Amino acid sequence: MAIDLLLRVLALLWFAMALVPLGAGAAFAHAGLVATNPESDAVLPRAPARFELTFSEPVSPLRMTLVDPSGAAEDLQGAAIAGNRLSIPAPASMADGTYRLGWRVVSVDGHPVAGSLLFSVGAASTPAPALPEEADRATRGFVWLSRLLLYLGLGFGIGGAASRLLTGGPLSAGLPWVRSALVLGLAAVPLAIAAQGLDALGAPLRALASPAVWQAGRDTGFGQTALIAVLSFALAIAGTFLRGGLASKLLATIAVLGAGAALASTGHAANAPPELVARPAVALHTIAAALWVGALLPLALALRQPDASGLDALRRFSARITPLVVLLLLSGGVLAVIQVETPAALWRTDYGRVLLAKLTLIALLFALAADNRWRLTRLALADAPEARRAMVRQIGFEIALAVAILGTVALWRFTPPPRIDAAIAAEPARIHVTGERLMGDILVLPGHAGEVEASAMLMTIDYGPVNPEWVGFAFSKPDGIGAPIVSPAQNRGDGVWRAEVTLPTPGVWRMQIDVRIDADSLDRLSGDITLRAPNDTSGRRMVEGFSSDRAEHSAVDARSASASICDKAAGEKNRPADPTRYC
Repeated sequence: MAIDLLLRVLALLWFAMALVPLGAGAAFAHAGLVATNPESDAVLPRAPARFELTFSEPVSPLRMTLVDPSGAAEDLQGAAIAGNRLSIPAPASMADGTYRLGWRVVSVDGHPVAGSLLFSVGAASTPAPALPEEADRATRGFVWLSRLLLYLGLGFGIGGAASRLLTGGPLSAGLPWVRSALVLGLAAVPLAIAAQGLDALGAPLRALASPAVWQAGRDTGFGQTALIAVLSFALAIAGTFLRGGLASKLLATIAVLGAGAALASTGHAANAPPELVARPAVALHTIAAALWVGALLPLALALRQPDASGLDALRRFSARITPLVVLLLLSGGVLAVIQVETPAALWRTDYGRVLLAKLTLIALLFALAADNRWRLTRLALADAPEARRAMVRQIGFEIALAVAILGTVALWRFTPPPRIDAAIAAEPARIHVTGERLMGDILVLPGHAGEVEASAMLMTIDYGPVNPEWVGFAFSKPDGIGAPIVSPAQNRGDGVWRAEVTLPTPGVWRMQIDVRIDADSLDRLSGDITLRAPNDTSGRRMVEGFSSDRAEHSAVDARSASASICDKAAGEKNRPADPTRYC
């Protein structure tokens, strides 16, 4: 008894250690691009020295490509990471015209993220150059198939090897099929590594033999998943050759815990904040699913045997499956809430639509399982041959639905969860502006068109404190179309001046800030800030920083807006005395 307890504790320790990522640090999820320099669609007076991409979390660069106005593509080298910002040296000589910077990075969760940035030097060229085509359908199909085969191995192979934990003993009738599923899963591991590398680099299927592809697959975070999976498959295979006993159960227990740890070590769901909840939820969801799905085929084959072993296994399975299903539902519900966040995302996003498809298949699976559990099991245990045959048929349908569910789950590789889009949409637009005596850090939150809060943290030109008597904001379009949108700002006692305004259209807005420092002086700060469309999470983001080349004519063009600021301020009930005398 003491030895059995010790072995179970060791198995749980293996599970706990496998859940901790190698080199674990801060918890991160799927990266999104939040700022670029130069900004998308910008026309620069001269070629930049460097390109900068700022992401929502740290990333690792995979490939940077610059397409020049003639359409020639060049792979850029020397990318450097500082926090969440990726900096890439620009080529030494860049002619005038339109360029496209293509980028491909990998998130901490192991998933590649790609996009492109269009900008011009001197003047725009027509037509804009096209980015070389990324991975083709064959590669994406290979990625999906490799994931599906791995999931089948984990579910029907390792889950089948551990089915004795639910049925109470080895079911010899299903052993050949279980071993076949284990071998299939083991063979799928290197395929999945190669597919991950192709996916990471955006490479075509013909690059499968390239060492860079295999290295990329290993280094994207999938390497730890592959290692845990290989060890788990090996233990499960060894356990199938032990006919019962403590050692057999121990190997099956460690293997199924390893299956949960493998999928919890990387991926969208496992790395979602709060990670202390998400990672165990992924592991428990995987373990519960593997135990349930893995027991189906051995149980069906046992029920086809003429002896009573199948009925004994059915009796134990029926008594033990309910808490497992509850665990499956609870862990899946937690993960769905974390990833989707809002009900509308279920039908508005690809991720949500895949989840709806999975839930539909699960509902059908549960309907069959409920009929088996509450109707056919009772009849089969009463030794009704027709009920046993009906149950075997329905278990066959359950297996088919389980395969379809795993195929649906494999589609999630291509659909970032809605929480990522929501996080990117909530990112602010920001600039740093400088006036004659003052400077300020400006935020527009969220950084897209619509109702926003503009805020300014002001300081003197030498970084000293400043306590203005009055501050006003004005937003106008650089093309002069439409009247300026003006609003006095309020200080809530924290030194930040804020105003709520509605900026109806995305794109570049010219922002002017008038600051009444004291009774005799007014300073004016101005700069351009770029807002994205309300539902734009494609990777074309606002620029971070301030262009001094545009500052000069920004200040000139914004003078007409200053009168509007002062006019509106003069109408405020709580305005400072005669604010218009400083305008």
